[in-house]
Amino acid sequence: MMTLTTQQAANFMNVSRPFFVALLEEGKLDFHIVSGHRRVYLKDLKDYKIQSMDERNKALDDLAKQAQELNMGY
Repeated sequence: MMTLTTQQAANFMNVSRPFFVALLEEGKLDFHIVSGHRRVYLKDLKDYKIQSMDERNKALDDLAKQAQELNMGY
């Protein structure tokens, strides 16, 4: 199974390494330690990215629905 360093994973997610490490420390993603360094499985990272995109899209849909209900559309 392919693993990534925190920097590689941050690049994949298009976020900073400190932000990505914070996600790990908050328990939002699983990781394991290899020679004292955090590693993330690529499959877990892909799953997390899909999940976070789905949540973001749902939030945007909810905002658009609220805007329509309040006649904020153009």
